[in-house]
Amino acid sequence: MAKTIFHPADQRGHANHGWLDAHHSFSFASWYDPSKMHFGELRVLNDDIVEGGKGFGKHPHDNMEIITIVLDGALEHKDSMGHTQSIVPNEVQVMSAGSGVVHSEYNHDTDKKVNLLQTWIFPNKTNVKPRYDQKMFAPEDRINKLQALVSPIDNDDPGLKIHQDAWIYRTTLEAGRSVAYNMHSSSHGAYVFVIDGSITAEGQTLNRRDAIGISDTATFNILADKQSDVIIFEVPMH
Repeated sequence: MAKTIFHPADQRGHANHGWLDAHHSFSFASWYDPSKMHFGELRVLNDDIVEGGKGFGKHPHDNMEIITIVLDGALEHKDSMGHTQSIVPNEVQVMSAGSGVVHSEYNHDTDKKVNLLQTWIFPNKTNVKPRYDQKMFAPEDRINKLQALVSPIDNDDPGLKIHQDAWIYRTTLEAGRSVAYNMHSSSHGAYVFVIDGSITAEGQTLNRRDAIGISDTATFNILADKQSDVIIFEVPMH
């Protein structure tokens, strides 16, 4: 029997800084819940809305795999590696902070908010040379199937690469359709987050922004109760 943990959307941490309206799936900044520190190696899942013309000023990171997924609007990224790039919907950005990197993220559109998921995954190698990558993923390639966004740097699976034995998939399921998810390892778990829609997984109904952590199973199914946009983070649980 699979082990599950249900995280309803309305029980996430919430901080509204005016320029930033943030919901935290796991303890972050001033929001602390000892029962929600992380899910395996997944440390942060922030659902951020940044007001027009605002953003995160320059700040440092080290020894963290940072994955940014823009859902709406456009986010401009600048970093100490010399990158200045805009990230738009259906694009994913990965940054291995490694031995240290400084970056900023801004919404330069004064008329439109930007909504992004920022995720942090603990690395399995520390003090690596910082690296950056981003890629556009065609939305039609995830209809009723799993689209690999991120995979481990030391294998040939599709997706952007990170220094961890972890995978991120996204799927758009039409109403009544389902997809089977097979774990890459018996020691892994999957954190399933509903961007939009309504699904059933392991007997649990999940609606917009709800999440479920699933572990101690080799496979599970996701059934769409209506058209749904879902993201899955598979990470080591130890």
